[in-house]
Amino acid sequence: MPILVPKGLPAYKTLKEENIFVMDEKRGQKQDIRPLRVAIVNLMPTKETTEEQLIRLLANTPLQVEVQLLSMGSHDSKNTDRAYLDNFYKTFDEIKHQKYDGMIITGAPVEFLPFEDVDYWKELTEIMDYCRDNVFSTIHICWGAQAGLYRHFGINKHVLDKKLFGVFLTKVKDKKSELMRGFDEEFYAPQSRHTQVDREEILKVPDLRILADSEETGPHIVATKDKSLIFIQGHMEYDKDSLKKEYDRDIAKGMEMEVPDNYFRNDDPKKGVLFRWRGHANLFYANWLNFVYQGTPYDLNDLPRLREKKHREA
Repeated sequence: MPILVPKGLPAYKTLKEENIFVMDEKRGQKQDIRPLRVAIVNLMPTKETTEEQLIRLLANTPLQVEVQLLSMGSHDSKNTDRAYLDNFYKTFDEIKHQKYDGMIITGAPVEFLPFEDVDYWKELTEIMDYCRDNVFSTIHICWGAQAGLYRHFGINKHVLDKKLFGVFLTKVKDKKSELMRGFDEEFYAPQSRHTQVDREEILKVPDLRILADSEETGPHIVATKDKSLIFIQGHMEYDKDSLKKEYDRDIAKGMEMEVPDNYFRNDDPKKGVLFRWRGHANLFYANWLNFVYQGTPYDLNDLPRLREKKHREA
């Protein structure tokens, strides 16, 4: 089944050229089916790139998915044209009375700032609080994961001695979780961050489960027992050349950069990138959408009652 996106969105043309089944909204409205409604809160400055990465993963499933892009109304984006945002994005104020099957909150390049010092922190906390009763399941990515763990559970991040940069071996810790179905016991995941959330802090919270972990990078995938909140410290959505672009950009700035770990063949930038995380990235998002599809109510207005029932049963 296709993924529904605005036809004029640049990602639409790119993904069509990759033979990914995308459908414009007008055609999708004629189909007698309720698609899963997924909102993407895109906090990245490179919005078009992030759109393509996430939509590509959401499209790799038999389920029909309708995507709504969200931006921060309280933040003036310096890297994205206002006309582009007005055309393809909505703000939280415009959708806060709606409900969604799923939501994805991306990372953001603000990790050295205390959470409260981020200019859109108040709006983001409103979105995260809203998710509790109005979204069936929410994925938080990288800084978004750290922000979510801080908002919901009071777990703070800390700055690492050096940047965590590369592709790292990660182990499945909860083989019975629907989200990890079909995973190999070990898989690779990209990381690009200066901050970390400690494993010990997560283990102190009874409602949290570590689904995938790494000795080098710490907890990779964490979720609440009911999987309504999911936190991914890495970047499973990254394209093959994402880390290379970041590496080349910083080298061009004259910065002293270590070669990203386990990313280039034989750790040599001249030998090209070894792309070895795509399969598990596709599998994870397919598992997530299938989990959402199996559990979300057909009428999203029933979501608060479903939440209340689950809380009583917990």
